[in-house]
Amino acid sequence: MARTPDLDVSHIRLGERPLIVCDVDDVVLQFIGPFQLFLQSQGHAFLPRSFKLHGNIVSQTDGAEIEDPQVSRLIEEFFEAQELWQTPLDRVVETLDRLSQETDVLFLTAMQPRFQDQRRRLLDRLGLLFPLLATEQPKGPIVHALHASRSLPVVFIDDMARNLHSVRDHVADCLLIHLMPNSPVHRFAPAAADDISRASDWTHAAELIEAHFLSGALMRAVPAA
Repeated sequence: MARTPDLDVSHIRLGERPLIVCDVDDVVLQFIGPFQLFLQSQGHAFLPRSFKLHGNIVSQTDGAEIEDPQVSRLIEEFFEAQELWQTPLDRVVETLDRLSQETDVLFLTAMQPRFQDQRRRLLDRLGLLFPLLATEQPKGPIVHALHASRSLPVVFIDDMARNLHSVRDHVADCLLIHLMPNSPVHRFAPAAADDISRASDWTHAAELIEAHFLSGALMRAVPAA
C-alpha cells in the first residue's frame, strides 16, 4: 500500500473486492446535533448562521460570541468526550454490515489523530468494526493511495463538498456520494458539483452503491474487443 505525506496507510489490507471509503461525522455518526447538546451543557449555544462552527457559538448567559481559540478548545473537548455524545445515523449500522458482505469498508475521518482511540472505541461499541484513518489531510490523495493500483469499483461518501471534489480530482471512476443530515446548519453547506450523486439517507446511498457495483461487474464481464 502506498504512503501519503505524514500518513502511513500501509497497515490497511484490502481484498479483491470493491471498496467503500466513508467519512464519519454527520455521515456515520451524528455530529451537529450532539455537539449542540454538548455546548448547552457548557453554557453555550450554536446559532446556525453559516456552515461553520467558529463565529456561530455564543454564551447562553449574554449572547456574546465565543472567541475562536475557545471554540477550538470546545471542539477538542467534544471529541475527547465523543463516546458520551455521538450516536449513529439511521440505518447506517445495518446498511454497512450488509454491504460489507461483498465489499471492503474503510472509515476516513477528518479529525486530529490524537482522538482516534476514542472514535475507535465508539465505532466498535456500535458494531462498526471497519478500519479507521483519522487525519486532517486532504482526502483525495489518501483515497488515491489506497486505491490507485486497483481496477475494482470504489465509492467515496462525505457530507463536505470540498472532500468530494478532492477525491474526484484524484481518483478516476469513483462513485461520489454527497450524504448529509437534514439540519439547520447543513442548509448553508456549499453545493457539490453536478457530477456528484446526492443521497437522501443510507437506504438511498445503498441503492446508488449497489447500482454502481453492478455496473462495474457487468463492464468487467464484457470481453475486450
